[in-house]
Amino acid sequence: MSANEFVDYYELLQLSPNADSETIERIFRHLAKKLHPDNVDFADNDRFVQIVEAHRTLIDPQARAGYDVRYQDYWNRKWRLAAEASDGSVLGNDQVTRERLLSLLYVQRRRNMKSPGLGEHEMAHLLGTPPELVEFHLWYLKAKGWVERLETGHLGITALGVDQAEQHQLLLRPDRLLEAPDSANADAEGRQDKRGIRLVQVS
Repeated sequence: MSANEFVDYYELLQLSPNADSETIERIFRHLAKKLHPDNVDFADNDRFVQIVEAHRTLIDPQARAGYDVRYQDYWNRKWRLAAEASDGSVLGNDQVTRERLLSLLYVQRRRNMKSPGLGEHEMAHLLGTPPELVEFHLWYLKAKGWVERLETGHLGITALGVDQAEQHQLLLRPDRLLEAPDSANADAEGRQDKRGIRLVQVS
């Protein structure tokens, strides 16, 4: 277990967060006796070490107060995760974001084979999407084999990615593609939308 990984001591000791010291002590002694390395039937050294640390933290009022702040923050994040997972629009929005990323990489390679890639932060900026969210989508695109890391460190679309993009007609708009703005080549070919992404007519 990593040093930064949060451990729910209340869950570990099977206690309520409101448990008093007497209850904590009683449950700890029961579990310690059961999981002690000398117990040939139920010995569990790793869990034994964890419950000793949990007991040491929760039985000390000052240590427990500090732990409870982290405990509350941990569960606040878990509840936000649950709320996001229950939002039915998340999956649909994510699919659109991946299509937009693939669209950007498709056009970048199509129009500039000498420099076919884009950086993660560049794509996040172009799409108005948080970098940490773009990281998730790029992981998916790379795992599918549609995107690859180039020698430049940028990401570029693969042949499989091109097939995928063309099969789905890029954002379900067969007549238009998303392209990263290129000030050096800004001409009458395209026009920009509100995010500065040019909509280019497919030739």
